[in-house]
Formats: sequence, C-alpha cells, structure tokens
Amino acid sequence: MDILHLVDRLEEVFNAGRPIPLTHLLTVDEERVLELIDQMRVSIPDEVKKAQQVLAQRDRILAQAQEEAARTVQLAKEKVDQMVERDSVAMAAQSRAEQILQNAKADAERVRADADDYALEVLTRLETELTKSLNQVRNGITKLHAEKGLPPNP
Repeated sequence: MDILHLVDRLEEVFNAGRPIPLTHLLTVDEERVLELIDQMRVSIPDEVKKAQQVLAQRDRILAQAQEEAARTVQLAKEKVDQMVERDSVAMAAQSRAEQILQNAKADAERVRADADDYALEVLTRLETELTKSLNQVRNGITKLHAEKGLPPNP
C-alpha cells in the first residue's frame, strides 16, 4: 500500500477524533490508529526500497547521460577541429584567389593603359600623315587651278 495513502487515512482518523473540551487533546479510535501505524511500518521499508531503486536508477541514468555528453562534446570538438582546418584551407584559398584577381586586374589595367598609349600614338601619327597628305592634295589642286587659270578653290 502507498505510504501517502496511509498518511491520508491517519489524518482522517485524527480529523474524525472528538475534541476534549478546554484542551488541545482529541479522542481517537486507538485501534484504527495502531492498525494504520502497523501498515506504515510494513509499507515504509517497501517505499524505502523503491526510493533506493529509483535513486540507483537515477544514478545509472545520470552516469549514462554524462558518458553520452562527454562523447558528444568530444565529437563536437573533433568536428570543430575539422571545420577549422577546412576553414583555414578555404580562407587561404580565398586569400590566394583574391590576390590572383587583384594581380589580374592590375595587369589588365596596365595592358589597357599601354593599348591606349599605343592607340594614341598611332592615331597621332596617322593624323600627322593625313594632314601632310591633305596639304599635298590641296597644294596639287591649287597648282592645277593656277595652271588652268581658274580661281583658287575656297
């Protein structure tokens, strides 16, 4: 029988007791009280055994949980180490890629600047040559007009 149930029944016996006037004393059914006390004596060792079993089971579960927690922490540390290692490799690769990209951009800018300089130089020479050729063409037209007695072309 459950010890708490027995305690409830003992309380009912006391609540059913009759007060003795002008005192704090009660008259209770002695036989019922002694019977409940005997049942408690029998029940308490069973309750204590159950409590000890529960405590032992709790200790086993706690030990298992601590073992599992230690394994989980170890696995997590290993995973973190792997991730850090991968991250450091990835960061190094990222850094190298950024450096290569910066070098490529700088090279492209130099090539573009050199190409612009070359194009400017070629176009300037072409302009000079074209100006010379245009002047020669104008001089030829002017000379031909003069030989034919025509007025110069505006």
